Amino acid sequence: MAKGDPKKPKGKMSAYAYFVQTCREEHKRKNPDIPVNFAEFSKKCSGRWKTMSPKEKSKFEDMATQDKARYEEEMMAYPVGPKGKKSKKDPSAPKRPPSGFFLFCSEYRPKIKGQNPSLGIGEVAKKLGTMWNNMTDANKQPYLAKAGKLKDKYKKDVADYKHKGKTGGATASKPASKSMQDDDDEEDEEEEEEDEDDDDDDDE
Repeated sequence: MAKGDPKKPKGKMSAYAYFVQTCREEHKRKNPDIPVNFAEFSKKCSGRWKTMSPKEKSKFEDMATQDKARYEEEMMAYPVGPKGKKSKKDPSAPKRPPSGFFLFCSEYRPKIKGQNPSLGIGEVAKKLGTMWNNMTDANKQPYLAKAGKLKDKYKKDVADYKHKGKTGGATASKPASKSMQDDDDEEDEEEEEEDEDDDDDDDE
């Protein structure tokens, strides 16, 4: 079996990645015959990024947020990949909590689909990303606060789960239904890339 799954959604891009992409396009327009020296180009981009104001960076951060929404939407529709993660996962392990943005998407996705039934997954995701970007911090707060509480509970549940595992008290409970297990796996996969750094910190 091939290492990568061609049907898997393209990974989400960071704000800095969008900035570099824009710089590269500018260079090609201005100097179509001059090849890019990658090392020098990267150094120049990094220097420009550090001196940019938050307002200048916000355009690229908006693009990254929209791409994240697109990625999360596509991952929801994507069946579990060829890694065989399901067979290795303990169904009794605590489920990774959603982000504030993901909670917002869960609430507004059905409304957008209902108003625009012809929109595809990527287009719905872009609309959600734009809506989130245009919201004030005060309006985002309920979602962020709920996500924070869920994350605190998750950390406590993980600690309890690891403790039970060490004492031999944990028993792998059978999932209630296959479809529920599928949903859990897909959502976990969505959040994994986003929280990779957090996981590294937690493990140390």
